[in-house]
Amino acid sequence: MDDGFRALQDWLAQTRDEPLEAMGAFFDARIGDYEAHMSPWRAHYAWMAALLPDGIETLLDVGCGTGLELDEIFARFPALHVTGVDLSGEMLAALRRKHPNRALTLWQADYFAQPFGDSRFDAAVSFETLHHFPAAQKARLFAKIRDSLRPGGVYLQCDYEAKTQQIEDLLFAECARRRARDGIAPDVFVHFDTPLTLEHEMQAMRDAGFARVELVGYLPEDDHTPMIRAVR
Repeated sequence: MDDGFRALQDWLAQTRDEPLEAMGAFFDARIGDYEAHMSPWRAHYAWMAALLPDGIETLLDVGCGTGLELDEIFARFPALHVTGVDLSGEMLAALRRKHPNRALTLWQADYFAQPFGDSRFDAAVSFETLHHFPAAQKARLFAKIRDSLRPGGVYLQCDYEAKTQQIEDLLFAECARRRARDGIAPDVFVHFDTPLTLEHEMQAMRDAGFARVELVGYLPEDDHTPMIRAVR
């Protein structure tokens, strides 16, 4: 048993009696310090922006939050038309305040249920939003993202992974235990991290029908937040 797994077990034991929070309410309540909390990923935002193809005009941002990745993306593509979807109205309002003059279409919605349209976007991104859901549910979302892209369109995802199958299994089991304890149905979104292994994440994208799925890599001193590129 490695130190990381033992530390995770200790943290789960310490927090085992904490109630689960609804996803949208969780982020609405933390709008004040959200961007400071996410500041360690500044280099990843810039990396994502740099990886987008030249000449794109339309972008889908899945789980856009306050638009931390969009700060960097707009710096490179100031005329970009962005459609963003997020559960949190507070997060979307903050995004709108930051970028009042950008071409933004914002949907406060469940991105699993919200229609994205067909062949509508040149590219799509998601950043640190999908580590709460099982592979089958992600595959259905990835299929919607794929369909929303124009032929040859690129989807970039940066999210943290479960480094081992043991970690993935432990977190899904603990989430299920807490749901049962709190009487929360499986289809209700709660804020509890259940990342997949890299292999399972990429397979879910392949199952969604992307023509090519590849690991771009990791930034130095970060071996758990991969950048993945999928091409329609």
